[in-house]
Amino acid sequence: MARAIWLTVLIGLFLTLPTDILPNPIFGREVPVRWWEYLAVGVTLVLTFLWFALPAAPKDPQAGRLGTILGATLFAVACPVCNKIVLLLLGTSGALGFWAPAQPYIAALAVAAMALALWLRVRRPNCSAETC
Repeated sequence: MARAIWLTVLIGLFLTLPTDILPNPIFGREVPVRWWEYLAVGVTLVLTFLWFALPAAPKDPQAGRLGTILGATLFAVACPVCNKIVLLLLGTSGALGFWAPAQPYIAALAVAAMALALWLRVRRPNCSAETC
């Protein structure tokens, strides 16, 4: 249980510090934090805690998916004009006109993917190292 708490706190810092959802002196944000970003991060952290609190099967094939889902959440809640990759690909007007309106949908997909991964982990059959 302590491991799940610590990993969730670390992932929470990973999601909130560089996106400046948690204000800090290192990172800045040009666009104010939107209400749904708090919700997306909060739900992601609850699901992340549950993910780590559940026992994993040996060599769990889903383990690599967690990083992909958390990366999608990070892109979804990041400031649209602070993201250098988005600025290079779309420019400032594209970041605000195309990327910013798409971010809530990306966040919803990331949360849904996290919930699905958690559900798949919960519903897997009980197994030992020999049977999985």
